[in-house]
Amino acid sequence: MSADWKYDPAHDFGLTPAERRCSLRREAGLTGFLVNFFWRCLTRCYMSVFHRLAIEGRENLPSEPPFVLVSNHASHLDAIVLGLTTPWRHVGKVFPIAAGDHFFEKALAATLVTACMNALPIWRKRYTGHTLKELRHRLIEEKCIFIIFPEGTRSKTGEMNRFKPGLGRVVCGTAVPVVPCFIEGAWKAMPPDASWPRPGKIRFRIGTPLLFDRFTDDRSGWEAAIADMEGAVKSLSR
Repeated sequence: MSADWKYDPAHDFGLTPAERRCSLRREAGLTGFLVNFFWRCLTRCYMSVFHRLAIEGRENLPSEPPFVLVSNHASHLDAIVLGLTTPWRHVGKVFPIAAGDHFFEKALAATLVTACMNALPIWRKRYTGHTLKELRHRLIEEKCIFIIFPEGTRSKTGEMNRFKPGLGRVVCGTAVPVVPCFIEGAWKAMPPDASWPRPGKIRFRIGTPLLFDRFTDDRSGWEAAIADMEGAVKSLSR
C-alpha cells in the first residue's frame, strides 16, 4: 500500500451553515453538487426556450481549469448565461463572484445563490487586498473557474461601464487564462428595475483567452491588465 496519500479535511470544515454560506472557503459538497446540477438542467431549458440562447466561440474555452470568465454586466441573467457555457464535468468547480451586500445579507437569498449557483461573496464596500489574495489562492490551488463582472455592478443603461482593477490582483503574475465574453440582449430581457425576466433573444460571445503572467503584481500591472480585459470584452460587442 502506498504511503504517499494525504488526508485533507474540507476547507470549510467546522463552520456553521451561516458561516459557510458567506465564506470564500465554502465547498459545494455532494448535496450542493446535485442541487447545482439540477439547477443547471433547469436553467438550460429555460434559456433555450424563453431566450433562444445562442453561444458563439465555445471552442475558445480552456479545456481544463483554472480560468476566469469576465463579461459585461447588465442583468441578473448574466451569471446564469456564463455558468451554462462551462462543461458539465466542471459542475461544482464553477464559482460566480457575487455582491455580498446584495445576495448574502438575507439567509434565504444566500442559501439560494450558494445552493443553485455556487456563488462566492464579495462585499463591495469593504473588501480588502486579503480578500483578493484568498480568491487568487483558491483559483490556482484548487483549480477553479471564476465568473467575474469587473464593472462591479449592473449597468443601468445597458452600456458597459469602466472595469475596476480588482481582478488584476487575482490574475497578474499567474498563468491563469482570462476569457473575455460579451452578453447581448440580457439587459432588454431583464433590466435592473425589473423583478422578473421577459422573453427575448440573448447572444453570448466568447473571445480568445488572455494571459497576464508577464504583468507585474502591483497597481500599474493591475490597471494595465484590466484595460486589456475591458478592450477585449468591448471588441466582442458587435
